Amino acid sequence: MNVQDIVNTVSQKAGLDQATTEKVVGTIFSVLEHEAEGTSASSFFAKIPGADDLAHQYDVMAAPAGGGGFLSSLQGALGGVLGEKAGALVNGLAALKASGLDMAQIQKAGETLVQQAEAAAGPDLTNQVLGSVPSLKSHLGLG
Repeated sequence: MNVQDIVNTVSQKAGLDQATTEKVVGTIFSVLEHEAEGTSASSFFAKIPGADDLAHQYDVMAAPAGGGGFLSSLQGALGGVLGEKAGALVNGLAALKASGLDMAQIQKAGETLVQQAEAAAGPDLTNQVLGSVPSLKSHLGLG
């Protein structure tokens, strides 16, 4: 199973269009890429072809296009104070909310994404990677 299969399934089960789903999946993968520890994250991304590319495409630590204004300044300040790990989560959650989805939609997409990741990378590895980012799990309604 590759990342496009995951995007297609999440889109279908969460009732989201392809572009929005791709952004949600890419954003969550980017948060995991920045926050998950060590070799488990590398192994996880190696088992889902295209996941690391999608994470880079929606990199939560990249400078926002167009300057961003007050919210991006606040995100930058929080990220600076809290460190990259917390900054990635703050930026990721802001990006998900900015995509126009409500919490129920984000949670349904996150739940479906985790199910698909478990099918692709195995439940043990997926849980190990998610376990290293417990605050993401709680925001996705998985904690």
